[in-house]
Amino acid sequence: MGSEALQAAKVYRHLLKAVKRHIGKEETKKHFVEYVTEEFRKNCVLSDPSSIQQKIKLAKEYTYLLNSVHHQKDLLFSYNIAVDRSEEMKRTLGKSASSVGLRLPEVYQP
Repeated sequence: MGSEALQAAKVYRHLLKAVKRHIGKEETKKHFVEYVTEEFRKNCVLSDPSSIQQKIKLAKEYTYLLNSVHHQKDLLFSYNIAVDRSEEMKRTLGKSASSVGLRLPEVYQP
C-alpha cells in the first residue's frame, strides 16, 4: 500500500504541475486545480487495488494529454501552420528589447 501512495503522490504532483503550466494559475482558472485536488482527496479512501491503479492511470494519461496538446500547439506555432505569427514576433522582440532596457515603439495605425 505504501508504494501505491507514493505513486499517487508523484502522479498528483505531475498533474498539478501540468495544469498550472498549461491551463494557468489565474483566479478565473483556479477551479481546474481545485477539481484535481478534490478528486485525489475523494479517491484516497479507495481500497480496491485495481480501482486505485485505474485512477492513477487516468491521472497519468490526463497529464500526458495536457503536455502533448501544449507541445503540439508549440509545434504548430513553430511551423507557422494557419497561425498569424506577428503577435509572437512582437512578443519575442519585446522580450529582447526589454532584456537590454529598451521598449519597442508603438506602431502608428491610422
